Amino acid sequence: MELFDNLALGFGVAFTFQNLIYAFIGCLLGTLIGVLPGVGPVATIAMLLPATYALPPVAALIMLAGIYYGAQYGGSTTAILVNLPGEASSVVTMIDGYQMARKGRAGPALAAAGLGSFFAGCVGTLILAAFAAPLTEVAFKFGPAEYFSLMILGLIGAVVLASGSLIKAVGMIVLGLLMGLIGTDVNSGVARFSFDIPELTDGVGFIVIAMGVFGYGEIISNLSKPEEDREVFTAKVTGLMPNAEDFKNMVPAVLRGTFLGSALGILPGGGALLAAFAAYTIEKKTKLRPGEVPFGQGNIRGVAAPESANNSASQTSFIPLLTLGIPPNAVMALMVGAMTIHNIQPGPQVMTSNPELFWGLIASMWIGNAMLIILNLPLIGIWIKLLSVPYRWLFPAIVLFCAIGVYSTNNNTWDIWMVAMFGVVGYTFIKLGMEPAPLLLGFILGPMMEENLRRAMLLSRGDWSVFVTRPLSAGLLAAALLLLVIVALPSIKSKREEAFVED
Repeated sequence: MELFDNLALGFGVAFTFQNLIYAFIGCLLGTLIGVLPGVGPVATIAMLLPATYALPPVAALIMLAGIYYGAQYGGSTTAILVNLPGEASSVVTMIDGYQMARKGRAGPALAAAGLGSFFAGCVGTLILAAFAAPLTEVAFKFGPAEYFSLMILGLIGAVVLASGSLIKAVGMIVLGLLMGLIGTDVNSGVARFSFDIPELTDGVGFIVIAMGVFGYGEIISNLSKPEEDREVFTAKVTGLMPNAEDFKNMVPAVLRGTFLGSALGILPGGGALLAAFAAYTIEKKTKLRPGEVPFGQGNIRGVAAPESANNSASQTSFIPLLTLGIPPNAVMALMVGAMTIHNIQPGPQVMTSNPELFWGLIASMWIGNAMLIILNLPLIGIWIKLLSVPYRWLFPAIVLFCAIGVYSTNNNTWDIWMVAMFGVVGYTFIKLGMEPAPLLLGFILGPMMEENLRRAMLLSRGDWSVFVTRPLSAGLLAAALLLLVIVALPSIKSKREEAFVED
């Protein structure tokens, strides 16, 4: 009963005219940011933080939260239509979403992403409301050794994800891990692998690699072909909503993605991203139904599951912030900044000392998810109009938006040159038949793995057995080893190769 009383208090706060307006502004801004390649929620929230000084604390946090989960919705749009990850967690959505768009099924792909996101967002918020306190106890059990083991499991999952050769997939992950090492060593403060180039002392940005490898690489590949062979969406887009068969395939995938995302979102360090990759891996392990499109060729489950996972994870990532005061990712770190601006100390006392803020923010997420579905479903038709734009107009626009997005993050022209260079690298990957998604996961997880490995070694005084003597860590490593053995089995390997055979 206490939960219902708290939610009633929250909806009372969220349903005021002022808070509804700020929730709408946050959702709208978030969607636009997700759609525009390169301009992420981190940069936007950082730019808007000073503007929240004048707002009441609840309104400020409702708007910033709307930007965050709105960007998860919008990121799927560019991923599906133009094969660009608007958000890091949209990288997996591109694998099947873009193939669906190529086959004239952009409408069902966008609708699957929107409906899956709405359901997952609502469930994630419900879990946040009901289990915030008990779930933080689980997060407490994760030390550096457990995080390192979890990330090893994530990388092994990425090998399963990659189409084509397992050797190439492992090579891409290793390349991603090595690229993640470029920059300044956290412990010693010494620049490493920067080749005496001052701009590389801060490392290479995720946006630079994602835009270059996926965006510019695809454009160079298209321009290298004769005009009649170019990748242009000539197929007529039929129907904007998924059909009955799509719903039959989608629903179990959405449920699996939602619950996996809700669990992984609580863990600090890229929960939404890990959730999207893990959800896609699980879908690929689930048997295809008769007549179902193979993964990597436009399977709707490959869109619905990761989109559900990253949206439910983005909701439950508020749990460690609101209950422990620990920001699980960069966006949540900015939310801590917003709370301290308003003299609110994030942590367990927020629930008791400021219940209007705590429950008002949770209630606003339900309202925000409803706003997003109302905003996004009617826009599907408008986004699909993009596909009718002639390629000679579309590709310079993509190049320009990527350049603006990349420049706006650091106001640095060096990043634009880097994107161009990674565009050539991306084109080389296309020519060699190498899947870039594992490279990005390796690049993102690399620095986090290194940090947790060093921490674990410091705490255990250099004793490597810490990874197998701690039960949770040992369990995660065992799961990673089992996954590796299963993938290497000849029968599984041949089935995996069959699944990736191109039409």
